[in-house]
Amino acid sequence: MRPIGRSGGGPRRATPGSLADNTPGGNVLVSKPVVTAGIVLALVATMVALVIPATLFKEPRALSTASTAAAGSPDDGLGTINTPFGPLTALDRDLMNRVRQAGLWELPSGAVAQKSTRAAVQEAGRHLIDGHTALDQDVLATAKALNWQVPDQPSAQQRGWLAQIQAAPPGDTADKLFVNLLRNAHGKVFTAVAQARSQSQNSLVRGLASRANNVVLDHMNILEATGLVDPVFAARLS
Repeated sequence: MRPIGRSGGGPRRATPGSLADNTPGGNVLVSKPVVTAGIVLALVATMVALVIPATLFKEPRALSTASTAAAGSPDDGLGTINTPFGPLTALDRDLMNRVRQAGLWELPSGAVAQKSTRAAVQEAGRHLIDGHTALDQDVLATAKALNWQVPDQPSAQQRGWLAQIQAAPPGDTADKLFVNLLRNAHGKVFTAVAQARSQSQNSLVRGLASRANNVVLDHMNILEATGLVDPVFAARLS
């Protein structure tokens, strides 16, 4: 019979700092640091398994919420009002306000452009006057039919733009200021008009949005035709 140990004793004792594996196949010594490291790794793996799925699911929701807020409709706190022409929402009311206020500062801006020595700038001014004269009557009639009171003056920012245009001495700088301020403003309202046309369930507002879309697009084209649109210059304007 084969001896179990060299000195006839039983299994080898575990020395301090190690654990003895007394399995039938032999004596395996496993150090305590190895066991400790294994436990730590197991804990880390468990935490990673819990954290990563939470992060993966949480981040898209956060991004989705932010995107919704950025692209969401305006909220004036009045909710949806029922009318004979369909529901009137905050988005619809915002469109009427925007169209009205656009005319209140762009009409006098167009009048200033008539003093330019550039034929292209004068032409752009005429388009602004003609377009917003008709559109202003349109939005007033629409608002009256929907029992909505539109603003009677431009926003503070629009008044600031108009003041810059009116104060600029005639010449290249004045022309460039006029074209770029108006082109920037039309780009912003163009997006709002498109959103209202796409989402509104009110037949009068949809009609107004369609007509406003044509006017705004015409103004963008005629302003760009002056050759004075300058993104770098426009970025410095307030």
